[in-house]
Amino acid sequence: MQYNLPLYPLAKRKPKPTPGGYMQELIMTTTFQPTASAPDGKFPSAAFCVFSNRFLAIIVAIIAVRIRHGAVLANNSAPLVAFAPCALSNTMSSWSQYASLRYVSFPVQTVFKSSKIIPVMIMGKVLKGTSYPLSQYVEAFLITVGVAIFSVASKSSDSDTTTEIIGLLFMCMYVCFDCFTSQWQDKIYVKYGRANVDPYQMMLGVNSSAIIMTTAGLIVNGDIPKIIEFFKVNPSVFQYNVITAITSASGQLFIYTTIKEFGPIVFTVIMTTRQMISICISSILFGHSMTWKAAVGATLVFGVLFYQIRKKYMASKKRAAQA
Repeated sequence: MQYNLPLYPLAKRKPKPTPGGYMQELIMTTTFQPTASAPDGKFPSAAFCVFSNRFLAIIVAIIAVRIRHGAVLANNSAPLVAFAPCALSNTMSSWSQYASLRYVSFPVQTVFKSSKIIPVMIMGKVLKGTSYPLSQYVEAFLITVGVAIFSVASKSSDSDTTTEIIGLLFMCMYVCFDCFTSQWQDKIYVKYGRANVDPYQMMLGVNSSAIIMTTAGLIVNGDIPKIIEFFKVNPSVFQYNVITAITSASGQLFIYTTIKEFGPIVFTVIMTTRQMISICISSILFGHSMTWKAAVGATLVFGVLFYQIRKKYMASKKRAAQA
């Protein structure tokens, strides 16, 4: 079922207050009031969604770096060029995710988003030569399967999008670029020292390059006149982009901190399981029913996470006894 949100203010259907993920789908899959450059009523530029996120993020990063270090660039140990590769991959990852929403059904989106742990491990092996034991690959696979089962069994999408080949290509690009991004960021922390590069400098470095790339893309593709025209006819879409940018900028602060302190694998596990945990909490607090398939998926994931926590606890206890 499609939303029908042609006018502002919204009269028939107002979106629920939700995080950026829902707003992304709302922007890219809703049929709004058609314009001359967008006769199908669909928002004409996935690149602008990426641009708006990076635009606000770089403002937040500049303010944070200035407050923390007293200068924007003077105290940076890592040169801005060091952030360019992950800025490019981050931009392409976001663009691919937005672009895929028009061509991929919700279950397929869920499976791809749940499957990033093992690709992140493989990317770590390629970029940094990191070795992971076989048991960690098995645990990652079980978490991936559990989250995919749970998410598909528990949630449905308001979009009636069907899956097309181009959508699968976009999702593959999204996973590959996203895995590269977190591993390259961790490589910067390792190369220049975790004590010398804080999350705010990482946020500034990545978004400085990303804003140049997205701006160039908008100009080259001639998207700017189309976007202005679309906003004039559908001013509510501008609000959706602002909301998405705010949630994206806020999320980046936590993302870079997590990668710095715990590494890309822990970050990916958190991002993979967070959606499932939020659904579980919602089911408990509001009495929503849960299918047996979702329960099996949740049990599998929480079982693996509990095993990992217990394994680390026993290892630390053993090290303390030896000391």
